[in-house]
Amino acid sequence: MTVNLNEGDSTGTTGAATGSPVDAAVEPGKATGRGALTLRRFLRNKLAVSGLIAIALLYAVAFISPMFSPYDYKFQDYSAFLQPPSPSHWFGTTQIGEDVFTQTMHGLQKSLTIGLLVALISTFVAAVVGSAAGYFGKWSDRTLMWIVDLLLVLPSFLIIAIISPSLRGENWLWFVLLLAAFNWMITARIVRGMTLTLREREFVKAARFMGEKPWKIIGKHILPNMASLLIIDGTINVGSAVLAETGLSFFGLGVQPPDVSLGTLIRDGTRASLTFPWLFVFSGGLLVLAVLAVNFVGDGLRDALDPSSKKGRAKEKKKRRKRRDEAQEQPAAAEQATARKREDDDR
Repeated sequence: MTVNLNEGDSTGTTGAATGSPVDAAVEPGKATGRGALTLRRFLRNKLAVSGLIAIALLYAVAFISPMFSPYDYKFQDYSAFLQPPSPSHWFGTTQIGEDVFTQTMHGLQKSLTIGLLVALISTFVAAVVGSAAGYFGKWSDRTLMWIVDLLLVLPSFLIIAIISPSLRGENWLWFVLLLAAFNWMITARIVRGMTLTLREREFVKAARFMGEKPWKIIGKHILPNMASLLIIDGTINVGSAVLAETGLSFFGLGVQPPDVSLGTLIRDGTRASLTFPWLFVFSGGLLVLAVLAVNFVGDGLRDALDPSSKKGRAKEKKKRRKRRDEAQEQPAAAEQATARKREDDDR
């Protein structure tokens, strides 16, 4: 006897696994999938759409605009020291004649790239470790969770501060791995808890009885059913990783000269932020804009993928209240119209 487990069976359990209610208002005669409903909810969130547009523009400007600048971020113009923004130097110059615009764009490239890589690596590690611990259980679960607990107890900032000096002169990708190594543990615990529930579901048991290998079951049936969690977590991790990189670089523990990032630019511009504000304002403003945009997108994805969230419930409650008020106003308006008509007839 064989059991056919098609993709429809697998994807049909996604909503149940995440606890998301299925939208009841679907137009008759038109099939609406989960992806279309999620996209519709996301596009209704103006802040999330604005954040997504802002992130796309920041990436485009950071990587394209230096091509149109005549200066390299390392170039020093000895005839322009501490000049304010001008047609020749759009964001002004530094104390040694470096062009602030090209430095800011290069720093934005570096910070956004580090944030994206740290988010991808940490989310992937959390998914693998958490699902393995939850699915295999026993000694695998105890060993992996012991490692998670150990890393949660260790002071990550202190360890990075100790290791960073030994990485000076090395590739900046080592710094990415160092940040990602302390950014996955909490998500791994959440993934483990969801895996403990999913491994007892009928479609996972059916796959196990059909003889599928454990890692294939994890990759095909368990992780897709927590994709919403991983997407939201990965998006929010981008903002937290950018802030972590900026903070460490500000204290000289992150990106090292002659390379630059938003953290190093903010550190160098803080000393003259009042007298020469262009050294600080552009890099600081772009940092705030990037983190806000990522957080808006993360909130929008959370509300779109999980309408049962607190914010999503508040929006739905507000819509229901508005519809109820409109329904109550319609009979009152009809009664007023009838009363006016009677008065006109009496006259």
